[in-house]
Amino acid sequence: MSHKLGIIGFGGMGGFHFNEVQSRLSDFVTVKGVYDVREERQQFAVDNGLIAYGTRESLLNDPEVDIVLVATPNNFHKEISIDALRHGKNVICEKPVTMNSDELREIMKVAKETAKVFTVHQNRRWDRDFRIIKEIVDSGMIGKPYMVESRVQGSKRVLQEWRGRKENGGGMIFDWGIHLLDQLMTLDKSKVKEVYCDAFSIFSKEVDDNFKAIIKFESGLNAMFQVDTNCFINQPRWHLLCEDGTAVINDWSCSGKIVKLKDESELAWDNVIVYTEAGPTRTMAPRPRETTEEVALPSVNTDWCDFYKNVTAAIEGKEELKVKPEEALRVMNVIDELFRSVKEGRSITTDI
Repeated sequence: MSHKLGIIGFGGMGGFHFNEVQSRLSDFVTVKGVYDVREERQQFAVDNGLIAYGTRESLLNDPEVDIVLVATPNNFHKEISIDALRHGKNVICEKPVTMNSDELREIMKVAKETAKVFTVHQNRRWDRDFRIIKEIVDSGMIGKPYMVESRVQGSKRVLQEWRGRKENGGGMIFDWGIHLLDQLMTLDKSKVKEVYCDAFSIFSKEVDDNFKAIIKFESGLNAMFQVDTNCFINQPRWHLLCEDGTAVINDWSCSGKIVKLKDESELAWDNVIVYTEAGPTRTMAPRPRETTEEVALPSVNTDWCDFYKNVTAAIEGKEELKVKPEEALRVMNVIDELFRSVKEGRSITTDI
């Protein structure tokens, strides 16, 4: 069965979906047309063989379109998603799904009333770097995790167009932060018990352009995630501390390594001071090399196309939806508390 997709908001992400769907997913779904408020994007759609609907209503009234992608600025997501659901369409909404958790609850209520599939494009659950970290944790190959650091860093500084405006839901917490948080809450599904966030507006007048956040899970895992737009020496993409070893992924190419204990025998440490380049120390005396081993990161197979394959299968009643609205709601609940932490300058106790 082939599904027809209509795109509302044909900017950068709308164009990305169009290119990927047409080139890689034509057996499952094809793009029929788009609606955008900008005339140049309407013309671009026509130039690429698509229908450029004159109004949003005309797209939603097309009986052939059974899936609508909402790829507008964030503050329009709620209104358009509800409108599409009430027109009998299944809906994929770009992230962040809404401006806050209350708005998402409104969408979920309508999705339940209309019995249509509603999901969020949390595509970075399929990123190779994340799937490697998830494999390490799920397999238990270096024991129970207790600290994970996740970073995305660059030096462009400027947040372009609506992503720099508060009214539209701009800023890095909403832009990249929502991806990193969704990954972490997919990695550990236990309750989030505490959150803290520092956000900075270094070059942006209205929104955060750098932030660092910490969340603590009921499982005992502490997670730090950070996004910087003014960083000229990047730190590792992932740094994972487990009871029996450490894993590092350096960058998007997934270079990195695992260093783990060689066996379970207890190492006897001499009660003497060791002299290192840092000076005399007992606590940080280097571990003998023969007690550890370096191993390669696990190999994983992952493909972003699986997101759309799952959505179409869920519409047909063949699979359970992988990015569930309830999961998005948990993420948005934490996002709300992160903004509260920034505003009040303190950590927030939660039960999410």
